[in-house]
Parts: sequence; C-alpha cells; structure tokens
Amino acid sequence: MKFNYQTRTKQGEVRTGQVEASSKETAATLLQKHGLYVTFLEEAAPPLYAKRIQFFEKISKKDIVLFSRQLAIMFQSKVPLVESLRVLSTQAKNPNFREKIIKISEDVEAGTPFSKTLSQYPDVFSFFYIAMVRSGEVSGKLAEVLDYLADHVEREYHLEARTKGALIYPALIMLVVILVLAMLIFFVIPHLSEVLKGTGMPLPPLTKFVIGMADFFRSWGLLMFVAIILIIIASFRYYLTESGRKFFDRYSLKLPFLGGLLKMIFVTRFAENLSTLIAGGLPITKALDTVADIIGNNAYKTVIHEAKEEVKRGEPISVVLSRSPELFPPVFTQMVLVGERTGSLDTTLMNIVNFYRKEIDRKTENVLSIIEPALIVFLGLVVAGLMLSILMPLYRMVTF
Repeated sequence: MKFNYQTRTKQGEVRTGQVEASSKETAATLLQKHGLYVTFLEEAAPPLYAKRIQFFEKISKKDIVLFSRQLAIMFQSKVPLVESLRVLSTQAKNPNFREKIIKISEDVEAGTPFSKTLSQYPDVFSFFYIAMVRSGEVSGKLAEVLDYLADHVEREYHLEARTKGALIYPALIMLVVILVLAMLIFFVIPHLSEVLKGTGMPLPPLTKFVIGMADFFRSWGLLMFVAIILIIIASFRYYLTESGRKFFDRYSLKLPFLGGLLKMIFVTRFAENLSTLIAGGLPITKALDTVADIIGNNAYKTVIHEAKEEVKRGEPISVVLSRSPELFPPVFTQMVLVGERTGSLDTTLMNIVNFYRKEIDRKTENVLSIIEPALIVFLGLVVAGLMLSILMPLYRMVTF
C-alpha cells in the first residue's frame, strides 16, 4: 500500500511524498528511521483507472517461480535476506504479491524466521515450500535449499503448463463444433424447414431427423443447458467433500488414455518432491508426510501415509509401494529399492523423474495424436451430415 505523508526534519524543514509499506504503522516506522517526524500520514487513494480488481491479482505459479529463482540467485550472491526481499518487492508486478513480500521482509527484519513468515500465506506457499525453507534454516543450508526450490517450482510450473497446453487444441475444436451446431440449429435449419415444408414434397429420413433434433433443441435447449450447469455445480460441490474427492481421484486414474498419463504425473510429482526434501535434509518420515499433503490425489495420499507408518517400523519404502502396483509401477519400486540399497535415494528418484518426464511428453503427444484427428473427423461428419440433410431435398426440388 502507498501512503501520503508530511514530515519535518530536525531542522524544521517540511517534506511531503509517498511511501510504500504493508500498514500505516510500518510506514511511520520507516519514516522515523530516516530521522523524520511524521505530522500527517494517510493511505493514498488510487485513481479510478488504477482501481484494483482482486480477480486479476491472483498470485500465479509463474509469480512463485520468478520469486524463487531471483531470491535464490540473490541469496547465493551473499545479498542479505531482508535486502533481497525488499528488492524483489519492488520488481513484483502483481500488487497483491508485492504487499505480501513487503510484509514478509518486515517480519524477517523484526526477527521472525523466514519459514514462519511464509507459513502465514498458505494460499501462496505450499506445505512443501515452507518445509524446505524450514529445513534449510535448521541445517544452515538455506542458500542451497532456495536453489533446490527454484529448480523444483520451475519444473512443476513447466509440467503444469505443458499439461494445460495439451488440452487447449481439443477444447478449441469442441468449441467450434458447438458453435457450428448452434448456428445451424437456431438460424439455418428453421428457415430451411419452412421452405421445405411449404413445397409439400416428402422429406428424406435424414432431413426429418435433423429438423426434429433442431426443433427439440430449440424447445428444450435452454432447460438442458440449465440442467448441465446445475449438474456441473453439484459435481463440483460434491468434489469439495471428502467422499467426493476420493471418488473423483480414484476413478480419474481409470479414464481411458488420460488415466495412464495422470498416474505418470503423480508418480513424477511424488519422486521429485521426495527427492528434493531428502536432499534438503528432512527426515524420510517427515518428507513422506509433506509429500502426502501436496501430492494432489487421495489414492496416492493414502498409500504414502501408509508408507510413512511402515517406515517408522523399519520397513523399506519400496516394499510398501510395491503393494500398490496400480499406482506405482514395478519399474518405479525397483528403482526405489536400488536407491535404498545404495544409499542414494534422492539421486535415484531424480533419475526416475527425468525418465518419467520424457514419458509424459511422449504420452501427451500420443494422446493428442489420437484426440485431434478424432475430433476433426467428428466435426467433419457432423457438418457433412447436416449439409447432406439440407442439400438432399434441395436437389429433389431442382430435379423434379
């Protein structure tokens, strides 16, 4: 936030201007540190064109990626943490994120541990992120941990971006199909059916079917649209419940084409997060507990929690994971077993991550190579069928 101020120096000189701080008290403290006596201080009202819309100020994963990378570089360059945070606050383009960084820097300067200040913003920094920073503070390897985090968050961001990008083209094709059908149903077919019925000629079965479907959608289309919206809302609300989340998480892994890809993504996320936490110095049970909270699927979460309890009893992770071959493929558990025996589990897990990342790219391309032509053929058949139903009676009119 920005505050307008009026102050006096020790010599009595009046100064005015603006200062940026997370609160009015903090702004006053900053001015007093510069030897200024505050006589007036209030929050600056932004102009109408600069009014903030919270929806557009949502902190994205890309913001976290840039923050983590820049903080890691500055900290490794021996720039103090507080100073690094202040510099990053001036460079942050998102006003909401900028305010949070300013508040974090103020808390750290006041003596609060960095990890504790981050934990005040769980909607921005994940349990994994906070746990890694805490492990770096305890072990005295915060610079190395920040570098680990920068790499990890960047990999997660690129994986998510690739997954979302793979769905854009099929979604656009489906949108075109819907728009074409809507245009034909509500604008073309009604006028054509009037002309054809006015001729008194018998209509082909295909034409009758298309006209009947068009009449049905014009009569019940709005009700169907509302019903679909209500079903989506109800499904979403059910998904937010514990039983709903378990249901969707379990059956999403069984979807044709996408189920195998989702399993690879979750296995990759598990391996990468666990590797990063172990390399950061966290105990294996604590690392498993943290990974379970951020894995993003209840089926995997349950197995990981079971693995944590078994590890406490002295059981190897590979043995526990091998009991769920539908979630963790045998090649994965075998590689984990090798890592446990050689004492290089973190390195082995990262090798698995690199392997599965290539498999995800290959499988994504395979899924798209099937979906894209199938959707194009479907669009072509729909349009061809509609055009044929229109042209057939017109051809009869011309020939007769």
